[in-house]
Amino acid sequence: MKVLYFHQHFSTPKGAVGIRSYEMARRLVARGHQVTMVCGSYGGGETGISLPFIGGRRRGTVDGIDIIEFDLAYSNSDGFTKRAMTFVKFALRSIGLALTERYDLLFATTTPLTAGIPGIFARWLRGKPFVFEVRDLWPELPKAMGVIRNPLVLGAMSVLEWTSYRSAHRLIGLSPGIVDGIAHRGVPRDRIALVPNGCDLGIFAGEVDPWRPEQVKADDLLAVFAGTHGMANGLDAVLDAAAELKRRGREDIKLLLIGQGKLKSALQERACREDLDNVVFLAPVNKARLAGLMASTDVGLQTLANVPAFYYGTSPNKFFDYIAAGLPVINNYPGWLAGMIGDNQCGFAVEPENPCAFADALEQAANDRVELKAMGLRGRELAVREFDRELLSNRFVDWLEGAKA
Repeated sequence: MKVLYFHQHFSTPKGAVGIRSYEMARRLVARGHQVTMVCGSYGGGETGISLPFIGGRRRGTVDGIDIIEFDLAYSNSDGFTKRAMTFVKFALRSIGLALTERYDLLFATTTPLTAGIPGIFARWLRGKPFVFEVRDLWPELPKAMGVIRNPLVLGAMSVLEWTSYRSAHRLIGLSPGIVDGIAHRGVPRDRIALVPNGCDLGIFAGEVDPWRPEQVKADDLLAVFAGTHGMANGLDAVLDAAAELKRRGREDIKLLLIGQGKLKSALQERACREDLDNVVFLAPVNKARLAGLMASTDVGLQTLANVPAFYYGTSPNKFFDYIAAGLPVINNYPGWLAGMIGDNQCGFAVEPENPCAFADALEQAANDRVELKAMGLRGRELAVREFDRELLSNRFVDWLEGAKA
């Protein structure tokens, strides 16, 4: 089977962002299928292609995956208008491929929601099987966050969401809430599969070269947030906890924010202004380097803005990286991840917008290193038992093969 796979933000492990699509494509190839990955140039990502762009795109093969990369640069630091235009340009160029490339099945994954547009054309103009993967519920999330307020834009996005869902032969949701959200739009449950983000055990549980930033002492408790520094991530909560820890005199607890994003400079300015020298900022690193950092980290930080739509409607890469590395997790919002942490006793679920509770969890972690280690081991057991990437990628391939049958 020839699969035309659309993911605007695709990256190999050489990049500093999520690699779900890379691993899923690799599993398709391992199962005997051919994959053409269509993507843009994503800030922090790395496609592995170094050839020059010709006519706005370049093409090459990386690890058995045929990759078509459009010369459309995207960064989380871009303004709304620039990002929206990049999304539209990618969708328009993708339509051309959907109508001209030779393939047996088209697969598209969000974000953005416009990723589903080539699948709509493939389904109705070429009669091709279309499978649509939903990583976030749009327009629910941007509406809940207040990022998009224009009723015409929200209405257009709602129509596109409905059309994408109804055009797809099968769908994939990355969290229970996403599956429920798709079903709420009238899609039969038997057309929706839950395939959450997975744990790359080969990267995070293998042999690594441990390291720490020079600002962090060997005996400090190190808590790490590894991901985008954007509005959705609610990282002011980490700085609020850092301020509370300073008031308590806990100089032995360091908080590391590693990544990039639109709000990073503002967070750095706040930390400097408030003399939060217990917060360290680093640029993003590739997966191998990140695994080395995780090997010398004590706690993973999973934070989001306090938006109810996030509680069950997200499946954050970083959470699964943390448990793959055997790290206990501090999570600061309710929902399915908080429930999972509680059920498996693999970290701390604290209420949102409560810096004292956040600081309490960090102090508890620092004061009882034996129990902290036990939490991390239970998290690793959860990773192996339920979220091994190999297990989930096989479930993914089975679902796509069923759409073609």
